[in-house]
Amino acid sequence: MKARTAQIKRQTKETSVVASVNLDGTGKILANTGISFLDHLITSFGKHSMIDLSIKAKSLDNIDHHLIEDTAITIGSCIDKALGNRVGIARFGYASVPMDESLSEVSIDLVKRQYGKLSLSMKRNQIEGISKEDIEHFFQSLIQNLNSCIHVSVKYGENDHHKVESAIKSLAVAFRLASAKDKKQKGIPSTKGAM
Repeated sequence: MKARTAQIKRQTKETSVVASVNLDGTGKILANTGISFLDHLITSFGKHSMIDLSIKAKSLDNIDHHLIEDTAITIGSCIDKALGNRVGIARFGYASVPMDESLSEVSIDLVKRQYGKLSLSMKRNQIEGISKEDIEHFFQSLIQNLNSCIHVSVKYGENDHHKVESAIKSLAVAFRLASAKDKKQKGIPSTKGAM
């Protein structure tokens, strides 16, 4: 299996985002978006999926929504590119991750068909300076651009910060399992012979 790495630059009139990823890394992360909680979510995703991930994002219009969206698009697209034709991977992954009183579950199929189901069960309108809708949009944009079938569900919890953190960690662990090299898998993991 060739090196599973990729680099992407996304430049618009609103943002400038550069990402690089090594799917066979050790969880080495550089997250620099200028939004602390977003950097924390990205760091948690990289650390628990055990990928090396570098993301440098800059707002050109000072609108957080655009920066959050474009950061997620770039990360998802970069990981999708690094996965290549997805030969020799486990393909499926599932994780159930608690954070204190909160519990999240994620199921992933790394088939090349976009489908995302997201339920973060947040009650507050803002968490750590990011609006509820922008946190949801971050997850949705990331999931969509991973070019896969992903279900994310916060099962229960009281603290919205804990809910979001358990969700990103669950996504990371499920992705780690699904993207893992499978020694038994000799080709594309599909009866169709294509993803």
